[in-house]
Amino acid sequence: MSRKADRQTAALHAEIIEALPRVRRFARGLAGNVADADDLLQATVERTLSRARPANLDVARWMFRVCRNLWIDEIRARNVRRDAAPRVAAEDEQIIGDDAAVLGTLGAEEVMSDLSELPDEQRAVLVLVAVEGFAYREAAEVLEIPIGTVMSRLSRARATLSERLRGSD
Repeated sequence: MSRKADRQTAALHAEIIEALPRVRRFARGLAGNVADADDLLQATVERTLSRARPANLDVARWMFRVCRNLWIDEIRARNVRRDAAPRVAAEDEQIIGDDAAVLGTLGAEEVMSDLSELPDEQRAVLVLVAVEGFAYREAAEVLEIPIGTVMSRLSRARATLSERLRGSD
């Protein structure tokens, strides 16, 4: 391998490491529990390292897109397994801790529980915009959907969370 290739690989690794905390939060938002989120993050990093980086695409955005696509694949696989053979339902550990601190509220456990009950599409948009601070256009690019769809899903997610939180007072 040439020096130039070594430098490019090292730069890619540095960008991946820098993006890891944000992508991990996103994975937790999608998965709803720590174990699945960590598995999703690992698969995201493996896929990112094994594939050629798309031209003119920020590594972090690419990782968010890979993470989302892997999660969609996982949901589809779970649905197939669930339909093929019934299984015993188990309660997943709810996300508390680091993500609750991000929300900065006393009812963080309740908010995270309500967040995990949102449809996957709404939860992904809400995590990207509200937690990660992505602009609507950036979230649309990561999720590969129109910006109007981002705004619609975000509006529905916020309304649902607000309604649930008001109902629990």
